[in-house]
Amino acid sequence: MSEYSRARIFVLTCHPATESPAVRGVTARVSWAPDSALALTYTLTGDCSRLRIPSTRPQARVDGLWRRTCFEMFVSAEGSAAYWEFNFSPSGEWAAYQFHNYRNRAPDGEKVAPPKIVTRRTTDRLALDARLRLPPSPSIRSLRLALSAVVEDEDGRLSYWALKHAPGKPDFHHPDAFALEVVLPQRGPARKESG
Repeated sequence: MSEYSRARIFVLTCHPATESPAVRGVTARVSWAPDSALALTYTLTGDCSRLRIPSTRPQARVDGLWRRTCFEMFVSAEGSAAYWEFNFSPSGEWAAYQFHNYRNRAPDGEKVAPPKIVTRRTTDRLALDARLRLPPSPSIRSLRLALSAVVEDEDGRLSYWALKHAPGKPDFHHPDAFALEVVLPQRGPARKESG
């Protein structure tokens, strides 16, 4: 197994001002797929009957997913203020936004391929797999990620979960939230692995 395909699991913490008694925890698993797509698995544990989880819909790009239960990833090149925001809904809907710098959204120009989203749900667990190809940038070797989730409870209250919270109110866009560094898989001829 190459270093790029090894999965790493991260615990997201709830912002202290938005605690939800229905949620016990949220984790995010990150790995590279053999085709160099980024593979994410978000797992929420808790009492799913006390949460508002969007029903399955036809997969489509939809704005405003962050207003209800969804999982998010923000990604920037190491040392760059520009970044992308990706939203993945349990409904199968998704969104992608490009920013020049902190909350300065770029016009919709560069297109991204739709992610592949699969959701599994039981009474005490919601898991969402998202697999996506990041926009190509041949000169970039490593990325900074911010992993997060918005969870809506049965009363419509939102709790905000992140790998790292910035000071103050919940803000997934804040540079402090980009706490995870990942190295891009090397492209080029396949190498045989010994063993």
